[in-house]
Amino acid sequence: MSQVDKKAGLLRRTSSSKKPLKEKVVLMYDEIFAKEDPAKNNPRFWDELFLMKVNLEYLESKLESVDGEEVQRIQDNINSLFHHCVQALGEEHQIKVVNALQTLCALFRGVHQKNKSASGFDIINMLMGFDKAEQRMKDLMERLDSLLCGDGSESLKSLCLKLLLCLVTVTDNISQNTILEYVMINSIFEAILQILSDVSSRGQHGYDAVVLLALLVNYRKYESVNPYIVKLSIVDDEPTLDGMGMVVHQALTEYNRQYKNKEEENQGGFFSTLTSMVGNMFIADADEKLSVQTNEAILLALYEAVHLNRNFITVLAQSHPEMDIAATPTTPTPTTPTTPLGTTPPSLDMMSNPELPLDPNLQTSNLLIIFLKYASIVMQDTKDEHRLNSARLCLIILTCIAEDQYADAFLHDDNMNFRVNLHRMPMRHRKKTVDKNIPSRPLVCAVLDLMVEFIVTHMMKDFPMDLYLRCVQIIHKLLCYQKKCRIRLHYTWRELWSALINLLKFLLSNETTLLAKHNIFQLALLVVNLFNMFITYGDTFLPTSNSYDELYYEIVRMHQVFDNLYCMVLRVSTNTGQWKEAASKVTHALVNVRAIINHFNPKIESYAAVNHISQLSEEQVLEVVRSNYDTLTLKLQDGLDQFERYSEQPKEAAFFKELVRSISLNVRKNVSLNTLSQDLLLKEFSTIS
Repeated sequence: MSQVDKKAGLLRRTSSSKKPLKEKVVLMYDEIFAKEDPAKNNPRFWDELFLMKVNLEYLESKLESVDGEEVQRIQDNINSLFHHCVQALGEEHQIKVVNALQTLCALFRGVHQKNKSASGFDIINMLMGFDKAEQRMKDLMERLDSLLCGDGSESLKSLCLKLLLCLVTVTDNISQNTILEYVMINSIFEAILQILSDVSSRGQHGYDAVVLLALLVNYRKYESVNPYIVKLSIVDDEPTLDGMGMVVHQALTEYNRQYKNKEEENQGGFFSTLTSMVGNMFIADADEKLSVQTNEAILLALYEAVHLNRNFITVLAQSHPEMDIAATPTTPTPTTPTTPLGTTPPSLDMMSNPELPLDPNLQTSNLLIIFLKYASIVMQDTKDEHRLNSARLCLIILTCIAEDQYADAFLHDDNMNFRVNLHRMPMRHRKKTVDKNIPSRPLVCAVLDLMVEFIVTHMMKDFPMDLYLRCVQIIHKLLCYQKKCRIRLHYTWRELWSALINLLKFLLSNETTLLAKHNIFQLALLVVNLFNMFITYGDTFLPTSNSYDELYYEIVRMHQVFDNLYCMVLRVSTNTGQWKEAASKVTHALVNVRAIINHFNPKIESYAAVNHISQLSEEQVLEVVRSNYDTLTLKLQDGLDQFERYSEQPKEAAFFKELVRSISLNVRKNVSLNTLSQDLLLKEFSTIS
């Protein structure tokens, strides 16, 4: 029976009183689920099956409904179905290949759905027979590799990637998917790289390829040698690395663009007028509307590339003057169901059309800038666990970047200046920054701006301690590089100092509440040591002597915060308790800050008394500071310019395990073979004999 005849799914009724007859493909499925070999009475059974339009829903539900005893009874037939699917992938008849790929996906999903509690070995046995599994999977991976690397249909390549994503995400925990052992042995790494290195294939399949690679890298990464990790870490082919960067760049750009459009929608019309009238009292509600789902899969891919491959660091800085990521697609763009913003790949039109009205920064932009803008969006709202994890991953990526010498070199390069328009959280006490007012500066300034922005905007009851620790550590690592290379960065350091002092003030005001959940002394120590970095080494990296004077001015001006901090840590460190040692470290770290305060405060008071001035101006205080440096005695503190390098294992292992689980669930939900319409595929190949 031809494919066209079966589009209706059911045969016409023979009379009004009878039920519609089953499709032939459904009848053939029923034969597979019977005890007898379906090819016994029909030698052409398997040839005919793969000419039939697959009924995914029926096949999956049939697999899920099979009970324990039936599994044993029909296992040979299921094994045979799997075997013939793999064989059909080598057929010249393209419709057979399409139907075999879709049937394999239904097999993987249906068997896993039914046997969630079964061991990986039992599932392998049911699908292909354990004694033949190695050969079956070898054949499958070789044929998928051949299809992905060949000159065949782009739709088939897309279907192959969908099948692989389906296979990788059938279990909630990717590391419990024993079938992936065969994907490790029979690597498709080179096929993925080939897709990424070619402009045309990258445009159509790059997103799926990058997500697939990110997931495969995370298979049992702490338990055994994962060949995908090893191979990714040594890739040095420039077109391939650039291709990977372009896919990530485009996905993040698309997210940023859609977010900006949503932001503009919310700022217009009646809602905007109403919020202005009542003093922005609804700002939180407006912000909630913009809390769109983040693209953690593409972010994970960026992390793995930055973390594992030193050569990828160069990709971060490469400018992209035009949107040349993909050639115009030659096949119909697949239709996809509506999904949350950022979870699906950018449309092919977006990827191939340079005429789109994009952010003007894109003309002199690079992957790092796009990532910083993306991070500035996702780091705004950390109220739920999902967004908190997204922000955490952004900060982990920035940590890896801040530790890399080459990355630091281009971050601080005075010849690479950019205007980076970061998104800022709406706050009543400050005006919205006008894009045109943003100066062109080295990229490290945008990183520091992002850290300051986070510090200022997240001092709240549900305090994100982990994110604050990471922020302060990133700043410290950047300062260490500046000190080491004697880079005098022209940055508004006072904004950073003010943010850090306000953070200390917040910790003091909420001591009891925060101590119930967090070791606030660890964060306080990091903040105080940042000031110690400026005090001890500031003369080597602050832009001018005036900047150093302003540092002392801020410390003296806000002395009450440091005095209160000292009293608090002294109290805790002199009592027996959980935080005694942690508080004691802060006490010792404050020695130079207190020396500055105790030295200059009497001088300032004396100057005011002698000159009969009740309120000194900033310039008068600075004059006192400049004239009294000579008599100030400070202690040399060791280790201020040292830091512990980032290590994923063991500290971050639990985080990445849960993150990959979340991504896998999301990919499984969104990767449906129905996104490549069966009718479109079959229409494409109906003319092929």
